[in-house]
Amino acid sequence: MVIPLAVRLAAAGAIHLTEDEAYYRLWSFAPALGYYDHPPMIAWWIALGRSLAGDNSLGVRLLPILGSAVTTVLTFDLARLAGAGERGANRAAIFFSAMLLVTVGGALAVPDAPASLFWTATIWGALKARRGDAVRWWLAAGLAAGLACLSKYSALFLAPGVGLWLISSPSGRVALRRPGPWMAAAISLCVFGLNVGWNAEHHWLTFAKQFGRVGSGAFTPIHLPEFVLGQFLLINPLIFVFAVRALTSRAVREASPLAIGPFVATSAPFALYLLFHALHAQVEAHWPAPIYPAIALCAAAGAEDVKGAWARLRIAAPVLGYALGAIALVWLAIPASILSLPADPALPVRGWRAFAVKVEADRRAQDAAWVGTASYGSAAQLAGEAALRAPVIQLYERVRYLGLANGPPANVGRPGLVVDLPRRLDLARLGRCFAIVRPVGPARRGDAGGPFTTYDEVVVSAPRVDLLASGCPG
Repeated sequence: MVIPLAVRLAAAGAIHLTEDEAYYRLWSFAPALGYYDHPPMIAWWIALGRSLAGDNSLGVRLLPILGSAVTTVLTFDLARLAGAGERGANRAAIFFSAMLLVTVGGALAVPDAPASLFWTATIWGALKARRGDAVRWWLAAGLAAGLACLSKYSALFLAPGVGLWLISSPSGRVALRRPGPWMAAAISLCVFGLNVGWNAEHHWLTFAKQFGRVGSGAFTPIHLPEFVLGQFLLINPLIFVFAVRALTSRAVREASPLAIGPFVATSAPFALYLLFHALHAQVEAHWPAPIYPAIALCAAAGAEDVKGAWARLRIAAPVLGYALGAIALVWLAIPASILSLPADPALPVRGWRAFAVKVEADRRAQDAAWVGTASYGSAAQLAGEAALRAPVIQLYERVRYLGLANGPPANVGRPGLVVDLPRRLDLARLGRCFAIVRPVGPARRGDAGGPFTTYDEVVVSAPRVDLLASGCPG
């Protein structure tokens, strides 16, 4: 586990932040109990990481990377608690670490990182409590569940999952007649109540955004095969096959000392919701991340005592995951000019420093006092670049920036330079926001010698609205 951790730490310092990571970094300058998009845990983690390693890509990603390593250790111990021997427990941990979403995504500062850690810690604490009937482990499980809910609202599926696990066995039903599980539920509600209180004070801002997705959209089953195929790839195709083998074969489950029942039950409500959501809208690839440890545990059970071709696949599974993960991280870290390809999937993280230098030069040339964007991602990326010496504001969705004062406010009484992708910059819409709108030309972002993305630049002045408070109209 040391080598994957070292690789992710090295990659974290070499790869530029993604748009979402840059956006969450802005949150870390104003620690709060909630934000527009998500509960607050990722902001707290980034703030701590920046204090330890500096305000750079490694500092932003430090806690998520360490959290992924701890999740791997918990997966190992969960396998042992579920009956696996040393070899089976090691296999479960390696399978988790070799999942493609983990090998690459484990180096990113996104809410799924703390959500996955605390989700796994909840199951770990509950399983230890079941084995020893110790109230202290139920209390630990409840605290972890509350912290998971402060990371991402998908953790609310933990309650029905743990409940399903307990009522599915006689010993679990006995546990429900004792105070431990109920004390755990009370603690988790108290911890999560911090974010509930914040939402109550802010017009239920995050709840409205996130829970508005539930059941939204017309019946579009095409998203279901997209979801399944995406997970087949991100889990790691060979690990996926072993997990399916354990889930679909009673003989395989009975032959394995690793009992997967607790992990299936605790994951089932969330997995069923994702399948339901996929019938109406696209499921983002990273959403199932909290149940990846459970999938790794199922795969480890499915890979127990295999022979012949199955044994060769078991050996190949982590090799495939680590190799593809290493290729992806190296691709993201090296300059595009080395690759010399006409298209580059890593283009969204390339060339931001040089682009900020170009935008700053254009801003000065146009005598603009501030820089505006249409998207939160572009705003966050530019705000994180030291070369840009002016305030950056997103013109729309000003509610995203509630309480996020980072530096002096923009002097919107003077002209501004608006920069974003052409598909995002509607001159008619800008005209409803400013009396003067003047296009000044394109600007390119990308590594020298590689593919590039073209942005439009527009000088605006004389706003018709309270730009900082309400933003431009739709």
